[in-house]
Amino acid sequence: MKFRRIVTSLAALLILAGHGRAQSLPSADADIRPGVTSYSLISPTLMLQRIATDQKRICTFPVEAAKGKHWKPVVGVIGVTAGLVALDPIDTPLFQRASFQQTPVVHGINHVLSGTNTGLLIAAVPISFYLAGLARKDSYARQTALLAGEAVVNAEIVTIAIKDIDLRMRPSEVGPNGNFSNTWFRTENRSIGGFGGFPSGHTATAFSVATVYAERYRNHRWVPWVAYGLASTIGLSRLTAQAHFPSDLFFGAALGYSVSHFVVLR
Repeated sequence: MKFRRIVTSLAALLILAGHGRAQSLPSADADIRPGVTSYSLISPTLMLQRIATDQKRICTFPVEAAKGKHWKPVVGVIGVTAGLVALDPIDTPLFQRASFQQTPVVHGINHVLSGTNTGLLIAAVPISFYLAGLARKDSYARQTALLAGEAVVNAEIVTIAIKDIDLRMRPSEVGPNGNFSNTWFRTENRSIGGFGGFPSGHTATAFSVATVYAERYRNHRWVPWVAYGLASTIGLSRLTAQAHFPSDLFFGAALGYSVSHFVVLR
């Protein structure tokens, strides 16, 4: 219960940041980001149209990367992910044994941040911002909520597609004495959120939302720390719950950040 209150309080801080940002806007209907004098407004309908355009950009990104664009971050993400995949057979048994000997704090985190609760927590932030924006006639909060929703949908589409291709087993499927080196194309899991475990969908969506709020409210220096801190906590909870390997979490975080930063907030 104590940890639940902490998580709720952190989410509330993000919402209060939106209220504080609204007070500094020159008008209720203006949508101005730090360093930008104007910003085109979007609506729920336009958001759906933007998602189609976003997916086109995402699908053609490998072609652009092959031509030399954004090659440094691409190589960095691929290199770190490959290194973590190589280490999965070594570090995952350690995390697995630790999960069997959970402290009350870790057990409480895993209980509060279950798959369902995590999804609700991620959704609560943009929904709360949007409703607060409607009540306060605050365009900036509404726009931020819609951009976060756009980021989540984009991240989920990509995540599900990758999961259904790699069909990676989860640590809980492998078991304590299983072969952690042979987890690809072997899962028997069937889920609407993607069949495989790579990347972590919860981590991807958490970081997609966190990046939108960290960027849009970066004039409040503490907002990025809270946003990314919450997203990291959600990701780590998937590790201790044996739902994902460390490589799943890292690539999910990189995916969520990239979709928000380079596509949605382009």
